[in-house]
Amino acid sequence: MAGPIINDTPVKTKERRITIDPVTRLEGHGKIEIFLDDKGEVSNAYMQIPELRGFERFCIGRHVQELPVLTNRLCGVCPAAHHIASTKALDAVFSAEPTATAKKLRELFYMGQYTHSHIAHFYALAAADFVLGPSAPSNKRNVLGVVDAVGVPIGAEVIKHRSYGQKVQEIIGGRATHPVFGLPGGVSKQISEEERAQMEEMAKSCVEFGKFTVKLFHDVVLANKDYLGLILNQDAYYLETYYMGMVDKNNKSQFYDGDIRVVDQKGKQVVKFKPSEYLDIIAEHVEPWTYMKMPYLKSVGWNGFVTGPSSGIYRVGPLGRINVCEGYTTPLAQAEYEAFRKTMRDLGVTGPVHHTLAYHWARVIELQYATEHMLELAKDKSITSDDIRGPWNPPKEGVGICEAPRGTLIHHYASDKDGLCTKINMIVATTNNYAAMNTSVRQAAKALIHNGMVSQGLLNKVEMAFRCYDPCNSCGTHALNGGPALEVTVRKADGSVAKTLRNF
Repeated sequence: MAGPIINDTPVKTKERRITIDPVTRLEGHGKIEIFLDDKGEVSNAYMQIPELRGFERFCIGRHVQELPVLTNRLCGVCPAAHHIASTKALDAVFSAEPTATAKKLRELFYMGQYTHSHIAHFYALAAADFVLGPSAPSNKRNVLGVVDAVGVPIGAEVIKHRSYGQKVQEIIGGRATHPVFGLPGGVSKQISEEERAQMEEMAKSCVEFGKFTVKLFHDVVLANKDYLGLILNQDAYYLETYYMGMVDKNNKSQFYDGDIRVVDQKGKQVVKFKPSEYLDIIAEHVEPWTYMKMPYLKSVGWNGFVTGPSSGIYRVGPLGRINVCEGYTTPLAQAEYEAFRKTMRDLGVTGPVHHTLAYHWARVIELQYATEHMLELAKDKSITSDDIRGPWNPPKEGVGICEAPRGTLIHHYASDKDGLCTKINMIVATTNNYAAMNTSVRQAAKALIHNGMVSQGLLNKVEMAFRCYDPCNSCGTHALNGGPALEVTVRKADGSVAKTLRNF
């Protein structure tokens, strides 16, 4: 395996504003603005999302049973998460309790989503920073560079097992992307014994690939003192925040169904709430320079981009879930969870892990859990039953929550008596993390850029701060702020900037 490339000499800039546009290896569009003072030190930094999708508005007036198909068009990376959250919201709208078979099929489908999504993020989006090094040339710092470094056979295994996750979604959900099977109180399609056996064989292989990925993370990242130093860097990649994630009655991590648990900076439980109670817990802040909202804990309040007990900012996703849970229900994931906790204790971390780059380790543990649970469900022959839909009632209002690979995902619908949607609110994983992402980007920039000295490697290390969160910007762009923020850049024929105009 090729070693990291570290030849990336910083140069001094006279600019007072550094723009990283576009930021790379994420879903959607975004840019980072870094502002320097007259001494070349970072005074502030923002991650700006310059697009608007507006799904919440154009879903109003449509029949609520269309929403699982409409809302999953938000994204081609995580449509399964929106489909599941939307279908669970319909369960609540129609007071429809899914059958045992339907629940198992939904969850099996969802473990396929987790498998393919976590593989994609770790290997295609994050691994380049660790396998090649954060200062590798930008034309090498991508999935092709990773394949070149680790070898084509490993690259083929990555592609194969990601495709297995998608195949499970296709068998159950009707399509590998943008599924169509969720109905109030159940699912639309029974599966055959042949399909169950096929999914079992794919799941067995995915479990082994999960074990390989865990070992790769230990060998490439944790065994490298430089990379471990990045993870433990408390100046660039460390935020003390609240955390949120889904757990079962024993506080074991759950992705499909459970209560939502919030813990503070010391790991003490703040609240544990049902999906229908989310508006009592969460409020949303807006800024004029972005189309994405910034949720915060109502009990604490919005106090800006600060951290600690006085900040209402919380984090979700793999790091959020591993900090709120007390382990996993499958043996391999539980063993790696215990190794994670022991390693952190040995390094002096006794409570929640606030090290932002630890998102990647948590994601690898979750990949192992998803593959194990996928196998458990696929081996259950009762999932071939034809009891796939329960009774339902006249529509009203309901909330559905699941854990998207990127974090807690909330769908809230209200319907009139004819089933037409009168209100919709979605708080997606990336939105939940957005305030923390801005804080992380600012912190990394302040720690890494001094005296105006910048390089591509340093700027990529700033990008690494948001890349941990695996942002899905298309999903999160709902804020209008009373009027669209607009920035127009006029360029000369040679590509240089002639003028920049903005209305904010």
